[in-house]
Amino acid sequence: MSMNSARLPAADSPLLGGFSHTVNGESVPGASTFPVVNPSTGMAFAECPDAPAELLDRAVCAASTAQRAWKQLSFERRRGYLHDLAAALRAASTALAPLLTREQGKPLFRSRDEIERAAASLEALSNLELQPEVLRDDENGRTQIHFRPLGVVGAITPWNVPLVLAAPKIAQALYAGNTMVLKPSPYTPLTTLELGRISREVLPPGVLNVIAGSDDLGRWMTEHPGIAKISFTGSVATGKRVMASAAGSLKRLTLELGGNDPAIVLADADPRQIAERIFWAAFYNSGQTCMAIKRLYVHDRVYDALCEELARLARTVKVGDGMEEGVQIGPVQNRMQFQIVRDVLNETRALPGARILAGGNVAADGGYFVEPTVVAGVSEGCRLVDEETFGPVLPVIRFHDVEDAIARANDSRMGLGGSVWTSDLALGEAIAQRLEVGTAWVNHHSGVDMLIPFGGIKESGLGREFATMGLKGYTEAHVVRVPKLSQRTHAR
Repeated sequence: MSMNSARLPAADSPLLGGFSHTVNGESVPGASTFPVVNPSTGMAFAECPDAPAELLDRAVCAASTAQRAWKQLSFERRRGYLHDLAAALRAASTALAPLLTREQGKPLFRSRDEIERAAASLEALSNLELQPEVLRDDENGRTQIHFRPLGVVGAITPWNVPLVLAAPKIAQALYAGNTMVLKPSPYTPLTTLELGRISREVLPPGVLNVIAGSDDLGRWMTEHPGIAKISFTGSVATGKRVMASAAGSLKRLTLELGGNDPAIVLADADPRQIAERIFWAAFYNSGQTCMAIKRLYVHDRVYDALCEELARLARTVKVGDGMEEGVQIGPVQNRMQFQIVRDVLNETRALPGARILAGGNVAADGGYFVEPTVVAGVSEGCRLVDEETFGPVLPVIRFHDVEDAIARANDSRMGLGGSVWTSDLALGEAIAQRLEVGTAWVNHHSGVDMLIPFGGIKESGLGREFATMGLKGYTEAHVVRVPKLSQRTHAR
């Protein structure tokens, strides 16, 4: 959906305004704006400032200047700043949560949880230790590898969980001694702009700059010679464009892209015990998470029973405006994604043997609502199975042979996550080790830990986020070799 295609409210319902960019610790209003749509109504409810190329130049200059002093601070000092930012974010939760729900669509309790998770990630990632590593210390001398900051990091975040995906990038980049220019999705820019506003009272000027704009702004960032690294989370197609654009200056990259995650349910699994966990791993955030279960392979012995349990759950959850009490699943976030989900559903209905066990209805007008939908009788060769739908539609695929299920699960250009469900943990682990994914789970799926690296293989990404491995991705390795004293004397 283009940003200008939003339906505007009636004249007596003015758009929410007052949002601004954060550059060099100052509020910068926008000379022009674009509308932000509430996906529960399909109507614009706010105006967002639109950053021109000149403002990006100012932000990069401010970040570059600030980085000279920021990188000289100890890890302890930088940790203190990030912990203060986490505390300030928590303190603003009551005001931010409704804003996040209005722009993203998720239920209000999920928005509160997202803000808490964002604050917790700022703390956890800045509690890590990043010390020089001794590679050699023998008669030939001492060799150490140090981890130096890169400079200015450009972060580009998506619309599904905007704060949860922005905060770890901020934490890792800043804790490692870099400064940042952060661009949120134009679909959900407002809470991230508010995070920038909060940071003005906590961080030194220029350390974190937050600017919003169209997709052109993202392209300008990937091309900008003053940005040393791009950390991007989003679709595979956009990630490829980011990579191509960044090649001109050989920018460092961390790409966390899409996933068409498989889950394999073995014959010994109990459908009643696992159904609810599988359901929410597939339908959390209306299925709009990169690591959601997108393909569910179920052994013939338990296929019908698990289909029945999943359909029952789908019929009981409450779908609606995230501001309403009791809502568990909100709308698809934007019109373009809504149309994709609707088209995939229509194509699926026409497939021979396909059965909609629950859901399948989409809103005819107003918000972008799609009922949680469970589909049986499908297999590879259709869009619902072969592509990442990124919506609340789950195909349940029958298999007879475990080896066949593993091969089908791995037959994808994506490789973000996957899971195995069984009462035999040893067997589950053995199969999980064979899944061609960045993260494999046994008897659960989804969820991240800031102390465990996360990322994808194949076309699901490049590099890792979180833990020390992710933190090192925001640094440049610097090797220092020092000879023994006798060698130094001889050299004179």
